[in-house]
Amino acid sequence: MDRHDRLVRRARCLRAAGLDGPQASPKGLRHGFGVAAVSAGIPLNLVQRWLGHAQLTTTAIYANAVGEEEQSIASRMW
Repeated sequence: MDRHDRLVRRARCLRAAGLDGPQASPKGLRHGFGVAAVSAGIPLNLVQRWLGHAQLTTTAIYANAVGEEEQSIASRMW
């Protein structure tokens, strides 16, 4: 399977899941997962491991997205 086939398949899967727009991307889904996990109270070290971050400081960025900022991010993501 070449790059184009993978992009078409990914776009088809995202549409089937009801996800649309520029946030419907692997990066957008990953970020949404990180914010949702931290918001749900998952310990940062677990989120770090799940996302494959080498530094906890990278994962800690998700902990800063709370309240109005979190709602703004979520509205853009979903």
